[in-house]
Amino acid sequence: MMAHPTTTTTQAADSEITRPDEALLGTLGRLLAPLARLCLANGVPFATAEELLKRAFVQEAAALQPGAPGHGAVSRISTATGINRREVTRLTSSEAPERPTKAPLATELFARWTTDQAFRDHDGAPLVLKRLGPAPSFDTLAQSITRDVHPRSLLDELVRLGLARHDAESDCVTLLRGDFVPKGDSQQMLGLLGDNCGDHLDAAVANVLSDGRRHVEQAVFADELSAESVEALRPLVTAQWQALRDAMVPALTALIEADRAAGRRQDQRVRIGLYTFTESQPDTDSPATEPTARRSRKSTLKEHSK
Repeated sequence: MMAHPTTTTTQAADSEITRPDEALLGTLGRLLAPLARLCLANGVPFATAEELLKRAFVQEAAALQPGAPGHGAVSRISTATGINRREVTRLTSSEAPERPTKAPLATELFARWTTDQAFRDHDGAPLVLKRLGPAPSFDTLAQSITRDVHPRSLLDELVRLGLARHDAESDCVTLLRGDFVPKGDSQQMLGLLGDNCGDHLDAAVANVLSDGRRHVEQAVFADELSAESVEALRPLVTAQWQALRDAMVPALTALIEADRAAGRRQDQRVRIGLYTFTESQPDTDSPATEPTARRSRKSTLKEHSK
């Protein structure tokens, strides 16, 4: 077990993989375990997950040869994936669900409200906004995001998600949270899960496959911490995220506006994030069967020998 923090990154992973097959299978098992947990928690049977995995294999195999002729595509995909031609034909003939690429307007509005100086007080906290009237008001905030959706609709959406409160008597809108967590909306939460983890995994896989681009994908890892120490880290991480968000949102907004003014083709997207994960480690001091205890000791020695 490592008593000192270490940093990890997929950008330096190429030279460390000495046995690709064994390492790859171990990595796949690690990535699939949380997905299996999510499926089981939501009653998704293996057959449904298998269908999604087959479709993903077929789509990615087809994307590997974008300039290949249409004839023979089924055979090429079947050879690459090991899925029989009949299944490939079925999967390529049916329409796959489209993956949304644009964030919901509510997330954009929330980000602008919490980072734009025009909608924050001198301490940096989001202002309580009058619903109507000149800036700063909720209407002007909503219209800075889009003029295609009525501000009242965006307000209703924030209230529905438990992110804001509208006081009818004063006709003021108050932001209730400092982070975008849509309470009571499992669809949006699942959407955030797919978008955030999907892009994170895309970045890490691209780094390992060395597609010519290097994405920032790094982490700091430490163990042998107490529960009290983990709790002490939370405000530090929160402060780091707030600083990152406060810097990035205005910078990205300015870049988008500059691109638009210059007439540049705006066909790129970026996702910048920060994550933490904590869990209890196996207690090697507690009573255990001899094989389990022996495995724990070997694992600890192996970690120390690296």
